[in-house]
Amino acid sequence: MRGTSRGRLVRELTRLGDSQVLPSWTVALGRPGDGGLAMLTRALEVYFGAALQPHWSRIRAVVGNDIDLRTRTLLDGGTQALLNGLYPLARWNSPVLEVDYPVRRDLRLDGRGLLLVPSFFCWRRPTALADPALPPVLVYPVAKTPLDVARTTGDGVERLLGRTRAAILTDVARRDGRTSSEVAEAVGIAPASVSYQMGVLRAGGLVDSHRAGKYVLHAATALGLRLLDAS
Repeated sequence: MRGTSRGRLVRELTRLGDSQVLPSWTVALGRPGDGGLAMLTRALEVYFGAALQPHWSRIRAVVGNDIDLRTRTLLDGGTQALLNGLYPLARWNSPVLEVDYPVRRDLRLDGRGLLLVPSFFCWRRPTALADPALPPVLVYPVAKTPLDVARTTGDGVERLLGRTRAAILTDVARRDGRTSSEVAEAVGIAPASVSYQMGVLRAGGLVDSHRAGKYVLHAATALGLRLLDAS
C-alpha cells in the first residue's frame, strides 16, 4: 500500500466512491506531505499483529491445503477437472465459467489466462477485480472454520440456549451447509434430536436451513454468529 502511486489511489478510491461514501481523510491520501497513508499502513500493521498473526500459521495451512487439492486435480484430470472442481462456487459450461457472483457481470479473457486465488477472507462467493483491464483474477473462498467461533462456546450461550443447542449452533457456524447427520455425529446426539433442536434454533432466527438435492443443509445466520462472537 505504501508503494501505491497517487494516481492509482485516486482512480481506485473514485471507483469505490461510486458505491459508498468515503471518509473525508481519504481525499488527501498519497499527496506530498500528507501523513495519512503512513498512519493507515501503520494501523494495518498493528491490526495484523494483534488480530491475525496469532492465527497466521493455520490460515496459511488452510490455503496451502486448497492449493494442493487443486494442483492434484489439475494434474490428474486437466483444466476441465480443475474448473469442474470449483462447483458449487462456479460451474464450467464450456467455453464459459459461470460464477456465483453477487451482481450480473461479464468478464472476457480475450486470450488472457485466469489466475485462481484461494482466500481465507473471501466470504461465501468468489470475487474478481473491478477493473477489467487488469489481469483476470478470480478470488474464491476456501473451506475453513471462522477464527472466532472455532473456539469453545462460552458459558453465556450455554446458559441462554442450553448445552446441546449451543453445541449445535457452534457446529453449524464452523462451516456452511451442514446436514443433520453431520451435526448429530459432531455433537454426539441422535439425528431425531438434531431435527427438533434445529427447529428451535431456526424459529429463534439463529439457524437457516435450505434444501440442496436430497439433503437439507443448515448454516448459522448473522444473528447466530453475532451471538457466538459476543460469547
